[in-house]
Amino acid sequence: MQTWLVTGGAGFIGANFVLAARRAGLARIINLDLLTYAGHLENLAGLKTDRDHVFVQGDIGDEALVTKLLTEHVPDAVVNFAAESHVDRSILGPQAFIQTNIVGTHSLLTCAHKYWKGLDREAQQSFRFLHVSTDEVYGSLGPKDPAFSEDHQYQPNSPYAASKAAADHLVRAYHHTYGLPVLTTNCSNNYGPYQHPEKLIPLMIQNALRGKPLPVYGDGQQVRDWLYVEDHCTAIRTVLERGRPGETYNIGGNAEKANLEIVHTLCRLLDSHMPANAPHAKLIQHVADRPGHDRRYAINAAKIKRELGWQPASTFEQGIARTVQWYLDNDAWVQAVSNPEHQEWLRKNYQQSERNI
Repeated sequence: MQTWLVTGGAGFIGANFVLAARRAGLARIINLDLLTYAGHLENLAGLKTDRDHVFVQGDIGDEALVTKLLTEHVPDAVVNFAAESHVDRSILGPQAFIQTNIVGTHSLLTCAHKYWKGLDREAQQSFRFLHVSTDEVYGSLGPKDPAFSEDHQYQPNSPYAASKAAADHLVRAYHHTYGLPVLTTNCSNNYGPYQHPEKLIPLMIQNALRGKPLPVYGDGQQVRDWLYVEDHCTAIRTVLERGRPGETYNIGGNAEKANLEIVHTLCRLLDSHMPANAPHAKLIQHVADRPGHDRRYAINAAKIKRELGWQPASTFEQGIARTVQWYLDNDAWVQAVSNPEHQEWLRKNYQQSERNI
């Protein structure tokens, strides 16, 4: 069995990746997570008795700790999910994004490079450093522009996107300058179980369940390509297994939808589950748009399909139905991760919601 050092493995996508990998017995997981606002041990509750899952609370910027983990556990791969990842938070406080996404990623690369150089030739050839990134590094598209391909120019428009773009460039540089066998994935908007309740889909579900307003930025016509998190995790495992070092792979869900359409879909699903409270759409409230809000993202995932044979297994309709059911079944998890800091952040970010447009 291989060993993987997974960073950010208590967050939304990272936890789903770790849980799926352990269910399949694919690798022993050393899970490094700082447990900031979006990382929660509740996400990993199913692995409490799993001896092949080792959780370590710590920072990817702590080079002494990362070096210790690499030396002790001798991983076959590093999979880097660790990131500050919410655009809204990056607008209110960009410094944390610079520190984690740029400085932290560089520290992790530094440690991984030193570790890789000390491996024997066969281990060096099989080692991989997989960096998980976002489609937001590419900027914004017009309504009829072709979808983002891997060679699309970087044009990040938010502090979050800029910090991830910088991290992507560092990963690329460590391959071309030092030979580190890296892989980069740029994914579209994820949704599914364990997503922090301040993100669009879980926020709308929780507010609707409690009869609270459903705040929609601007006209709600910002378009995103929606990717079910389990499909994303399958794609990452595919890239880790068969991707070519130095290459970038875009991962998308083939589901371009406007934010307002997403909210209406959630309302219809909740209407069917709780008809006594229907129609939930009456709770929709348009609020002032956030600064610099990108209009459209779209992913061209032809490369990963052509070269590695991956494509999403779930339609949006299947994935969103499973997601709504998961949140209905796991309200205790929502309450456990909704701490006072989260509530205060929601208050600050949506305080303009009283100013309808």
